[in-house]
Amino acid sequence: MVGSLRASPLLLALVLCTASPAAMPAAGAPQAGAPASAGEPADPARELAAALVAQLTPEEKLEQLLNTAPAIPRLGVPAYNWWTESLHGAMGTLPTTNFPEPIGLAASFDDALVRRVGQVIATEVRGLHALARQTGRTGRIGTGLNTWSPNINIFRDPRWGRGQETYGEDPFLAARMGVAYVRGVQGEHPQWYDIVATPKHYAVHSGPESTRHSANVYVSRRDLEDTYLPAFRAAIVEGGAGSVMCAYNRVDGQPACANDLLLKDYLRGAWGFKGYVVSDCDAVADISKHHHYAPDPAAAVAAAMRSGVDNECNGATLVDTAGLSRPYREALERGLITQADVDRALVRLFAARYRTGDLPGLRPVSTETASPEELGKPEHAALALEAAEKSLVLLKNDGVLPLRPRAKVAVVGPLADATRVLRGNYSSTQSAPPVSVLEGLRKAMPEATLAHVPFSPTYTDGDPVPNSALLAPDGRPGLLARYYNTRQKPPARFEPGQMDAWIAQVGFEEQPVVERVEADVNSRSLDLAQVHDIHRVEWTGYLVPPETGSYRLGLGGFNGSLEFDGKPLLDLEGASWNSLPTLATVHLEAGKRYPVKVVSEARVLAGIGLLWKRVVEDPLERMRAAAADSDVIVAVVGLTSDLEAEEAPVEVPGFKGGDKTSLDLLADQQALLEAARATGKPLVVVLMNGSPVNLAWAKQHAAAIIEAWYPGQSGGLAVANVLAGHANPAGRLPLTFYRSVEDLPPFDDYAMRGRTYRYFEGKPVYPFGHGLSYTTFAYAPLRLEPAPGGAQEGLKVVTEVRNTGKRAGDEVAQLYLDFPDIEGLPRIALRGFQRVHLAPGERRVLEFALDPRDLSAVTAEGERQVFAGNYRVFVGGGQPGTGAPGREAAFKVDQARPVER
Repeated sequence: MVGSLRASPLLLALVLCTASPAAMPAAGAPQAGAPASAGEPADPARELAAALVAQLTPEEKLEQLLNTAPAIPRLGVPAYNWWTESLHGAMGTLPTTNFPEPIGLAASFDDALVRRVGQVIATEVRGLHALARQTGRTGRIGTGLNTWSPNINIFRDPRWGRGQETYGEDPFLAARMGVAYVRGVQGEHPQWYDIVATPKHYAVHSGPESTRHSANVYVSRRDLEDTYLPAFRAAIVEGGAGSVMCAYNRVDGQPACANDLLLKDYLRGAWGFKGYVVSDCDAVADISKHHHYAPDPAAAVAAAMRSGVDNECNGATLVDTAGLSRPYREALERGLITQADVDRALVRLFAARYRTGDLPGLRPVSTETASPEELGKPEHAALALEAAEKSLVLLKNDGVLPLRPRAKVAVVGPLADATRVLRGNYSSTQSAPPVSVLEGLRKAMPEATLAHVPFSPTYTDGDPVPNSALLAPDGRPGLLARYYNTRQKPPARFEPGQMDAWIAQVGFEEQPVVERVEADVNSRSLDLAQVHDIHRVEWTGYLVPPETGSYRLGLGGFNGSLEFDGKPLLDLEGASWNSLPTLATVHLEAGKRYPVKVVSEARVLAGIGLLWKRVVEDPLERMRAAAADSDVIVAVVGLTSDLEAEEAPVEVPGFKGGDKTSLDLLADQQALLEAARATGKPLVVVLMNGSPVNLAWAKQHAAAIIEAWYPGQSGGLAVANVLAGHANPAGRLPLTFYRSVEDLPPFDDYAMRGRTYRYFEGKPVYPFGHGLSYTTFAYAPLRLEPAPGGAQEGLKVVTEVRNTGKRAGDEVAQLYLDFPDIEGLPRIALRGFQRVHLAPGERRVLEFALDPRDLSAVTAEGERQVFAGNYRVFVGGGQPGTGAPGREAAFKVDQARPVER
């Protein structure tokens, strides 16, 4: 998401630093404005915005076009930063609720759940905004009343490092989940939003990460309409999203943020979008710098604005760089844009601020309707656990699951006791205490005998040191944090490249402005009004390990150093955005107090964490010893969102630049699984990851496989509840799990032929839609009821599903359409799903109402229509032909019917 500074999702979770105080809205803010255009209904927010914009000076206007909009005290307008992320949880300086990564939410096949998740996210984002208003921190990243979510790009290729942020490979599923998220976060009021949703990245954007700033993606009109646009259309037309983010790449020669087809013809033309468009960070700069579509920055901003971009995210705002509005001033002077272009964009932006209550006049102001007390409430945590349980996919079970209450279990693998992996990317480092699978098993199976075997040092290492292992100098849990301001208050803006020189000249005060005990090493200063934007912070105290052994100890993030046991251990000088944690191996004794000191400088940005990992040199030998006295082996393996990531500098076997180069598990993990299988004890594989991996070996040799994704703060307990049988799994794969990248077209080829379950002709290891349960289901024959004008006008599909097993459980009924045999049409396509809970023996009638859009496909020319011909419809627990229970029926369309874009 981020631009030239390459501020990583990990950084964004850590960053959220300080800001200058901003004026609060005045009671006399504008209450009237320009009338609505002829033929359009009245829009009070736009009228208020127009009246406000009319009062701005030309210079004030230009500064409002960037993502950091400065305060306008004379009009009572507070500073505002449009850069707020809440992909699967709010991100701020106080603990927030962390839900499963979106790919896991998609696996729930429960759009009502996603909507509830969105409602909680909106509540917590508003709470963080209220905190910023209290402390004068508006204008800082993460404090706005909008969110740059959801990511509804299609996960077309399993190599893409950011695919974890999406709702999977299917346009219909992505559309339903995207609409649910948008409606959840925005609310249902006809004239205002709880927070503004921003579907991204519009459009035809899904890797490779290494070329995203310069790639020119050529895509057929059929694939554009059939695959890449449906989720965006649904989010706008059905969900009513108030904002859209345009992508980095070019599409058919034009940058996505200066693309007439996308921004004019589709977005504001066919779809009637009335909201504002924000650029991906540095995407406007890319128009001239990397795409060379415009000759200079002024021409680049003009190209974007004239195509419909209203707000530019510029990565240089992260370090308060001055002069970012100069290209707009030059564009005006050269006649490349007009004052009317600027005013049009500003009216859209300020209308959104009125709709959220950031500005008074339309609804109660945000400070009256939101509070930091809303963050991390128990009911939010309960929903995070429910979402995690519903996201889990039981891929295989030979009968070993659920485990017996008093089972003897060997718990192995690098992720068994891991907590960082739970969060996924674009997540706050501060949420409820995370529950690992090991800790979850201890809670869910108190009568079981658990033998945990640590793993050897590996690429997935680096979990936050928990509060329970930290002791402040006065004996309280945590560490003593001391904040030191610069000797002078930092200026509002720095000329490019001048910040470091200013800090060197000014220096830091000798006495801390704040001293307090904090739970751990984290960036929390947004709640401290007296701390400058630029400051130095020291955390001191003791590390107290719970058990004796070898640990990898170190730091994650950037710009910091660690002293351990009185000696320098690590310095992050030279660490870059998105790099893996910097760790050193130390021997620790249980209960001993080891002095620690972490020092970091926040240069507007801040991001650092104290990390560790318990390791052993002989994990296989220890695993064999534990297995000898166990009934079953639970191996927790997979990836982390530090390996598959956003434009990361990481280059290790299987990963490069944030993307994957292989679908295989890391070699040391595969060796562990094979050694575990060789013990003869049943092997249960728990997989944590954000993208498909090759499970061919596990499918053949493991007794059970659970796909857990990055399941959020309570993910370990959710996994344990499924292993123990307290929860009955029902998730389904939102992705095809292939055997190898050799089965796929080149990564940078955006043609859909040969990709995803709709067009893949090979045999996957596990198909899209697959998932098992601890109970069984059966379906009654389908009843098809065409609309009065014929099936081309709509079709109702009715069936009955029955729980034929002995346990209560959820079934995910999926409706697939098989189209007439016409070249280029999908093999099959999902067109409906319902997740229902059934007691043993319970029956439920299911109805699916398919409208012409649901029944349609796309011609080679990109025209959507219901084709004439013979169709088949299947309703069942997975795809037809995969062994999933279900029924199918045939129908015919006699006459083709066009469908609007």
